[in-house]
Amino acid sequence: MDFTSPIFWVALLQIIWIDLLLSGDNAVVIALACRSLPEKQRKWGILLGAGAAVCLRIVFALAVSYLLGVPLLKVVGALLLFWIAVKLVLDEGGEAHHIEGADSLWKAVRTIAIADAVMSLDNVVAIAAAARGHAELFIFGLLLTIPLIIFGSQLILKLISRFPILIWFGAALLGWIAGEMLVGDKVVLETLQGFAPGMVEKVEDPNDPIGLKPASLPHYLMAVLGAVFVVGFGWIVKSRRSTATVGSH
Repeated sequence: MDFTSPIFWVALLQIIWIDLLLSGDNAVVIALACRSLPEKQRKWGILLGAGAAVCLRIVFALAVSYLLGVPLLKVVGALLLFWIAVKLVLDEGGEAHHIEGADSLWKAVRTIAIADAVMSLDNVVAIAAAARGHAELFIFGLLLTIPLIIFGSQLILKLISRFPILIWFGAALLGWIAGEMLVGDKVVLETLQGFAPGMVEKVEDPNDPIGLKPASLPHYLMAVLGAVFVVGFGWIVKSRRSTATVGSH
């Protein structure tokens, strides 16, 4: 690798920027999942969650081309992410305080692992594209996520403790990502291409297993709808629960 080449430094800066952007998603998930843990278990939850995120990225890196081409994989992933986002909102300030410590820790780690499994695929694709085939840059990109996720989670956790409303913003972010994933699935894109070609754009990268991506309109429309769905559905269910609780008294 030529360290004096401008291309190398451009790729390096792109990877750092991608990591800063995409690691935030994982940090939000970890912070939301760990917010109800006892203070002494939060650090373990963050460390185990960050470890799960990085391990999953390494696994996906080995099979990213195959996984991206699996029909309906992103649809299933998006539905899982919607479920996690709504669950995190409904548990706001909640019942996890009454669960025994160890059980609560592993529930938090399980939630983190599922969400990371869904989101890490896109993260790996972005880093791989920026690395331009250079294994050293790709490995650097994966390793850089560790401190970013750990420190990012701790910062977000402190902010959530002070401003609980941020839980809703975090859940909306997960809904946004789920909406993007849903419209980026192979089957969805091919269906859109069939009856509305203007909604789909061709990808010039020959290594892309799908060869298609959503146009700006459907991409952002689905992202906004995903965020609105999570917040709206969560708000309705919580309101009904509150009404039922007041009625029972």
